[in-house]
Amino acid sequence: MNSPIRPLRDLAPFLRPYRVRIALALLFLFGATLTTLVAPLALRQLIDQGFMPADPGTRALALRGHFLELFVVGAALGVFSALRYFSVTWLGERVTSDLRTAVYTHVLKQSPEFFETTRTGEVLSRLTADITLVQTVIGSSFSLGLRNLVMGAGALALLVWSNPLVMFQVLGLLVLVVLPAVVIGRRVRRLSRASQDRLADSSAIAAEVLNAIPVVQSYVQESWEAGRFGEATERTFHTSVRRIRTRSVLVAFIISATFGALLWGLYQGTQSVMRGQITAGHLGQTVVYVVLLVGSVAALAEVWGDLQRAAAATERLMELLASRSPVASPAVARALPAVQGGSSVQLEHVGFHYPSRPQAAALTDFSLHVAPGETLALVGPSGAGKSTVFQLLLRFYDVQRGRVLVDGVDVRAAGLQALRERIGLVPQDSVIFSASAMENIRYGRPDASDEEVIAAARAAHAHEFISALPEGYASFLGERGVRLSGGQRQRMSIARAMLKNAPLLLLDEATSALDTESERAVQDALARAMQGRTTLVIAHRLSTVVNADRIAVLDHGTLVDIGTHTELLARCELYARLAAAQFASDEPLHPGGRTAA
Repeated sequence: MNSPIRPLRDLAPFLRPYRVRIALALLFLFGATLTTLVAPLALRQLIDQGFMPADPGTRALALRGHFLELFVVGAALGVFSALRYFSVTWLGERVTSDLRTAVYTHVLKQSPEFFETTRTGEVLSRLTADITLVQTVIGSSFSLGLRNLVMGAGALALLVWSNPLVMFQVLGLLVLVVLPAVVIGRRVRRLSRASQDRLADSSAIAAEVLNAIPVVQSYVQESWEAGRFGEATERTFHTSVRRIRTRSVLVAFIISATFGALLWGLYQGTQSVMRGQITAGHLGQTVVYVVLLVGSVAALAEVWGDLQRAAAATERLMELLASRSPVASPAVARALPAVQGGSSVQLEHVGFHYPSRPQAAALTDFSLHVAPGETLALVGPSGAGKSTVFQLLLRFYDVQRGRVLVDGVDVRAAGLQALRERIGLVPQDSVIFSASAMENIRYGRPDASDEEVIAAARAAHAHEFISALPEGYASFLGERGVRLSGGQRQRMSIARAMLKNAPLLLLDEATSALDTESERAVQDALARAMQGRTTLVIAHRLSTVVNADRIAVLDHGTLVDIGTHTELLARCELYARLAAAQFASDEPLHPGGRTAA
């Protein structure tokens, strides 16, 4: 049967680099424990020998010597305890920092498939609440548990040595204590895992709602969301109460049963003094060891509960670390060839469905070729598969059938980093990080100079509004760019992609949040950015793509037709219908894509 704290062994790889620190901590721990065990022996000497000399002067000197011995023991205990505390606490902070970084780094490498089934709030809960529990164990509970285990074992051994017959009776009683404790302890661990799962549920709700505050408030759903979070918190509370109640029963049982057994041994010791079989000092020593043993057992009961909670937390963390992304760089990656004038893109008979929707095909026998330097627009109704093409090019997912090639190399054979460095992306929902304007644009190329960042901002028509911010390019933009308008955030995103200067540019509704004047300016900037590179554009507003080299019309994951705006108006019913719906007015639509003046 597996130990209830078996998952804690999975922390070994994180502890191994600090073997020397662990050895020192153990040395200090044993030093503190041994000095504690020596104290009762010094006390026995004080009682039995300090008062024996009849001469007052001799007695005073004897007492002084014994008290000095006790002081030396106490001072040694203080030094060892301080060194143990520092070493163990340092280990707790260091190891949990490494663990937190490892989990976070691992999550960053997961494909979008992982986030289809795992809520962000749950990941945050594991990075915070679960790792805090692990830190408590490594930085405190484990050390205290080991200290009390050694001290309890030492006190018990010395009690057996000094009163063997009585203590063997006590040990027999203690065996009866252990069996129920193990059974109750397993229930504590199960409830600890359930409690942490409920906490993750409430964290997931909070993370989701706090990221959508404008929507929540605009629909006046604050009370409903507060109630939903309150219900999740109540479930967490009730699960925690069950865990606390069970653990309280465990602690009460262990302490009461152990204390009763040891009182029996102590009673037998007093009878031995009355019969003259042992001295008063011997009894005093026994009393102190009994107190140390009872205290150790009580502390171990507390630590056992902490260990079980940490074991449940570690189990959840290891589950996260054990997850493997289905998308990864091959062991031997093919190098992408150097290109000039843009990358080539080819999708050959691609069949793909999202892992979370295996019955619904996102692309069916889809083939498309984009020449270097060409600008190709993808249009079609929602759900046609336009965004899927981008996700496959970036290799966020792998196709189930067919191939996706960039510059003649199957994306599954290329290194992920090399592939994605070749692609610049401007998403529809512009992502702005909690950093300055300069840092947000430089995200496209971290080694870019300030001058290059400013040049990219000018090209994206972002320089003017950035310069108008209180601290210019050093201005903090707030979480998710709350200090900027939607159009300003989109121009920041365009500047970031322009700074990256990749040979393949993916524009997903890149001007959807801009007003008419800004859109014209950014369209001019994008036109300059497209020069010398291959560009794929997703657009719902056909007016933004009528001048593309070619337009691909998608519907239900298939390629319906491909051609110029004029050609598609003449022969593609779906495209003509989309165009008619968007350009509906009394003014005729000219082939060039502009309405008549």
